[in-house]
Parts: sequence; structure tokens; C-alpha cells
Amino acid sequence: MSITSDPKSAMSQSSTVPPEPIEVIESFETFDPRTGSLIAEIEQMSAAQVNKAVDRARNAAVAWSSLTYKDRTRHLLKVRDQLLNSVEELVDTICAETGKQRAEAVTTELMAVCETIGWYAKNGSRALESQSVSPGLMAHKKAWKRYEPLGVIGVISPWNYPFTLSMTPVITALFAGNTVVLKPSEVTPTVGLAIGKLFEDASWGDIVQVVTGGGETGEALVRSGVDKICFTGSVRTGKRVMAAAADSLTPVLLELGGKDPMIVCADADLARASKGAVWGAFQNSGQTCMSVERFYVEESIFQPFLERVLKETALIRQNATGGDIGSMTFGPQIEIVESHIADAVSKGARVVAGGKRLDQPGLWFEPTVLIDVDHTMSIMTEETFGPVMPIMSVTDPEEGLRLANDSIYGLNSSVWTSDHDLAISIANRLEAGNVCINDCIVSYAIPGLPFGGVKQSGIGRVHGPEGLREFSAVKSVMSTRVATARELWWFPVPQALEGLGITSMRARFGSTFSTRMKRYKKNG
Repeated sequence: MSITSDPKSAMSQSSTVPPEPIEVIESFETFDPRTGSLIAEIEQMSAAQVNKAVDRARNAAVAWSSLTYKDRTRHLLKVRDQLLNSVEELVDTICAETGKQRAEAVTTELMAVCETIGWYAKNGSRALESQSVSPGLMAHKKAWKRYEPLGVIGVISPWNYPFTLSMTPVITALFAGNTVVLKPSEVTPTVGLAIGKLFEDASWGDIVQVVTGGGETGEALVRSGVDKICFTGSVRTGKRVMAAAADSLTPVLLELGGKDPMIVCADADLARASKGAVWGAFQNSGQTCMSVERFYVEESIFQPFLERVLKETALIRQNATGGDIGSMTFGPQIEIVESHIADAVSKGARVVAGGKRLDQPGLWFEPTVLIDVDHTMSIMTEETFGPVMPIMSVTDPEEGLRLANDSIYGLNSSVWTSDHDLAISIANRLEAGNVCINDCIVSYAIPGLPFGGVKQSGIGRVHGPEGLREFSAVKSVMSTRVATARELWWFPVPQALEGLGITSMRARFGSTFSTRMKRYKKNG
């Protein structure tokens, strides 16, 4: 807690003069997970401050929404240039709050955002342009639909990819003509503040506002009257966001957790599959919503696959600089990892690599491989979100598919086989919003592909035309091509309308010649 005015000066005033009110500002601290050292003390913003930020964004929306798509693109390409001009500083900020490796921050955070901006700049206008619609029976009418901005979008972003998973909804909403209020995770607030600086330009107005704080600030944003909430995080918190939004019928876009499966068939390229498995499980220390968290390997290749995985795992360099993976980001997440491993071991699983924290300052956990696992264990059914790789033997791909679909989650998934037809068959039956064949995780890196989950992994999509339309209101418009004195069905209703209607229905919708040519017979 910090005080912006000196209480002693107020107390020293004459008792006949009311003292100036003391403004008390709540704050919280953010730490470097690699060392545990303090990074900064950040303001915990109140509901009143959140509402003011929304008001500023709403005022800015008047001008921003009136810009053409080309003009909005021109401004957002300037933001990309500002990002490129400050890459080194952004990498420093991201790594300090997340514990990522620098190369990882460049590729998965900054490069991904630059690519998404470029895709929308090149392709987005087509997704939002007006589209004509067939008027059907009413051939004398003209119909079309148009996509309009919603207004102000509230974005609540997570700590695992604090730049990418903030910027993706922010820039998508802006391209669609909205303004944004961003609430970054309280674990990585300085990344959110750095994002806000990228949009500071007097000529654009307050198109992006950043509010900092924890759950109370996030709830205030949900209840602030924004026109849509985009939340990325856990299923548990996502349900709370949705419940709070329901009070005002505020629509939501939810990108929630995953327990992503990997099915390895007997004919898979084992060298590639094992390397991909290790990367998919341990990249970003397993703190990716699309991390591979369940492995189903055909029993005929289980042992050679495991041997390759253990060899690859042993080669992983885990250190603060220049390694393959960094530290974990959030202390309580390590406790979840440890509880899942303990539960699995208590039920018969074996740890064959890793399994514990590193004996050093910071949030470091060894890459861990488990075998003899099954679906009675939380490690196979609940989101672990850490560097753990549980591998289960299955009799055939069909058993792997059945177990892969045995989950409340449905975000990403992968199948590994040299049989293209088998790969397509399994991909088509996997209950997930995204499927990779002989690869994993990378589908998010293709900005033209819509990304999102099914089941409890979320609602809605980001990326692609679908992403832009998530932040748009669809308006249906109809006009009369030729204005006449009246429509046929207006009052008074013509006596012949029944016969004309039946005759035209048969002629238009009949599937056989006799039905189409059947004459109208008046009853009564």
C-alpha cells in the first residue's frame, strides 16, 4: 500500500481547516521467476478507475470506428513498426516476468504478433466487407449483411504468453473498428503496460487503455458496460467471467484450458515423433494452453518411443540464458504440477525422468516423464500446465482416439502416422478445435486459421476471418428493388393469395415433376 500525499502535512494544519483527503492507492508486486527478485510495484486499479478507462475508450471509438479499414491498417502497421523498433526492450520485459528464453520470447510472442498484424492488413478487409444475400422467393428485393464494430472490447489476458495473448485480441478488435481496455495478468503486468505504450499516439486517441490489478479489477472490467469480454485463462475463472457477464448479457469470447492429446501410431516416424513430443510437452516449461499433456502410443512401438523420448529429454538445457527452456512463471502452478505427479505415483505411475524442483532460487522444475499412467490419475484428466509428459500404451489408434476424446477439454490435438488416410480419419474424429498431423502446437502460428476450443476449452475463435467477425455485430439489411403501391401480402389480403402461395411452393420446392406440376385445389 502506498500513500500519494504526506499524512504529516495534513495533520499539522490548523484544526479549524479540514485536512486534505489522503488518497490511498492499493498496489501489488511483480517478481522475476528466474531469481525471485522484485521487478516493480504496480497500482491495483479500482472499479472507478476501470470505468473511467472504459469511458475514454468509448469516446475514442467514435473516431476510430469511422475510419476506413485501410486507415485503421495504416495506424496498426505503425504500431508494428514501433514494436520492431523496441524489440530488445520488449524481450527484456517479457523474459523478466515470465522466465522465458529470449529466443522463445522473440518467436512465440513478438514474431507471432507481427505475423498476425500482417495477415489482417492483407486479408482482413475482405472478411468485413458487406456481402449480398439471395432474397429467395422475394426476387424483387435486395438483401445484404454488413459487419459493424461492437464498441469497446474488454480483454483479460493470461501470464503464460502475456504479449501474444494480449495483443492478438487487442489488434483483432482494433482492426474490426473497436477500441479496447486491456487488463493484463497481475503476474505479468509490466508486459501489459509495455503494450499500452505501443498505442500511445495523440493522433489516434485513447484506442487502447490498460488497467492493472487482480481479480477485483478484472471483475470490474467485466461489469463496466463494455460491449464484449475476451478472456484467456483457466476453465474455473472462465466460468466466473461468464457468470458475471451474464448479469448484463455481455457477450464473451473464452479461450480456456486444454489437456491436449497426442496419438502416436505404429507407423509413425519415431525420430520426428519423439522430438516433437518432447518439444510439445516441455516448450515454455509446459505452460502453453496447447502443450501436449497426454500421450497415447501404440504398444508395439512404446518402448522404442520411450527410449528416444528419454534421450531427447536428457539433452534439454534448462537455465536462465541461452538454454532450451526457462523457469516456470507462477509459484502456485508448481504446486499443481507436484500434486499431479504425487497423485499419479500414488496410483502406480513411475517417474522415469525429472520429477522435482531444481535446487536453486526461482521457479525451476525439471522436465518430467511418467509411464504406467491411466485415466484414474489427475495427470491424465486435469490440466497440469507444467513440464510433465505422461505416456500411456494403447493397443491401437482406435483406443488412442477413444481415450483422447475422453476429456472435458477440446483445444488442440495431434496424430502422428505415415498413413495419410488414417491421419485424416483420426483428425476428423478428434473432439478438438484444432488438430495437427505429424506436428503439434504450431496451428496457432497460422493467423489465417481460426483458433479456439470445443467442450470446456472455450467459446468463440480468434485469428482468421472468424476472429474479426467475433468482434463485429452482423447487421442484416433489405431493400426493395422496385417500389410498388403495395406488397401482395399486405392488407387487405387478396383472396387469390392462398392458391398462388400453394402453387408457387409446389413449383419451387417439389422434388418430383408430378409434385411441381400438381394443380391447386381449393377446399371448403
